Amino acid sequence: MSIPTVAIVGRPNVGKSTLFNRILKKKLAVVEDVPGVTRDRNYASAVYEGRRFTVIDTGGFEPDKGRAAVIGPEAGLSEASLHEAGLPAQMREQTELAVLEADIIIFMADAREGLSAADRNVAEVLRKSGKPVVYCVNKVDGPKLEEEIYDFYSLGAGEIFAVSALHGPGFTELMDRVLELLPPETEEKEGEAPVSNIAIIGRPNVGKSTLLNALTGEKRAVTSPVPGTTVDPVDTVVKFYGKTYNFVDTAGFRSRGKITSGIEKYSVIRAIKAVERCDAAILLVDSFEGVTEQDKKIGGIAHEEGKGIIIALNKWDLLEKGGKTFDDYVKKVREEMKYLDYAPVVAISALTKQRIGKLYELVDEVVEQGKKRVSTPELNGILDSAVRAQAPGMFKGRRIKFYFGTQVGISPPTFVFFVNRPEGVHFSYLRYLENRLRERHSFAGNPVRIFLKKRKREDGRERTPGY
Repeated sequence: MSIPTVAIVGRPNVGKSTLFNRILKKKLAVVEDVPGVTRDRNYASAVYEGRRFTVIDTGGFEPDKGRAAVIGPEAGLSEASLHEAGLPAQMREQTELAVLEADIIIFMADAREGLSAADRNVAEVLRKSGKPVVYCVNKVDGPKLEEEIYDFYSLGAGEIFAVSALHGPGFTELMDRVLELLPPETEEKEGEAPVSNIAIIGRPNVGKSTLLNALTGEKRAVTSPVPGTTVDPVDTVVKFYGKTYNFVDTAGFRSRGKITSGIEKYSVIRAIKAVERCDAAILLVDSFEGVTEQDKKIGGIAHEEGKGIIIALNKWDLLEKGGKTFDDYVKKVREEMKYLDYAPVVAISALTKQRIGKLYELVDEVVEQGKKRVSTPELNGILDSAVRAQAPGMFKGRRIKFYFGTQVGISPPTFVFFVNRPEGVHFSYLRYLENRLRERHSFAGNPVRIFLKKRKREDGRERTPGY
């Protein structure tokens, strides 16, 4: 499944991040309080009026003043054209990202500051890109400022949306236009064999490409490589024992301080999008170096996206071993990445192909477990047993009551429990319910999402407890 992308582009301080946040309010938030998952966000998966897309806030990128922008030939732009347009380094990189990655671009300007030369330069570059551009002028918070938008028609826009990203006016009209231009999600063609999309993720030089070669190098495998550019993920279709896999070798994730060039930031976004469209991810960790802070962040990305995860300890053949080496190592991994306690761990050597067959087995299991459904009667039996064994406690002097639950999604397994006071349920109790679910259905390698919803009687009074 390929999800379209919308990029928000404009000068600094025009309100791009405010619009970004307003768009994301349309997405249901997952209740979670697990250390190590938080990451800097200038991109996110969004849902608006039932349409899914990735939104990018280009304002979050720091400039690399010593490096010129690099534009791919598919964009029809060159470094020279950007230089002639007079764009400063930061705008060059923001524009580069939008041109290379986005299906639709929202160009944002500031009504209070009026039309500037920088606005004209950015608009000219976007016009040359050939991508659909939706023009909006932000901070239109009153009738006087509405008159300021007419100057922006000189940019050549057929329609300009006056919005207040902070307060909301004009936002619905803007998003309606974006949805009109949004291309559909691409799905597998009818009649095609099911494909498991597996992303290989990890820090640079951890052995991702070597692992891809090992996975596709078996004599029994029939491969069909489809290369991208040096910064793009590489999709490789493999048939292994009658099953079809699409492995994605992503660009290496680096720490924020080491991501300096615009094109490298673009490659990170591409890698993150590869995670978004995968069924499961293989998180490759260097056995010599152990779990690093960057490994935790990369694992957090896959966890937040609700993807199945397998932790593969690479270069295991070069590690000195004792009787309990693997068990001790797994214990350290669990301590460092507690939020991935559901992920299976396997020791491999991408170079010697050690345990590559085991990796295929785990991939199959994780993908299958992510698609598992629990019937409503069985789920409520589990809930009933869990509540009877350990009550959820009190909130503001009133007993918390769970009524019933239902599964609302797969990949990841997602459940909604109806309760009288959802705000009073502690996170630790949600973890308790998750553990009880996993006792019956392991959902191995997959995060479990639990949402709470307030349940009342039709007359507005609280229902009597179901348990």
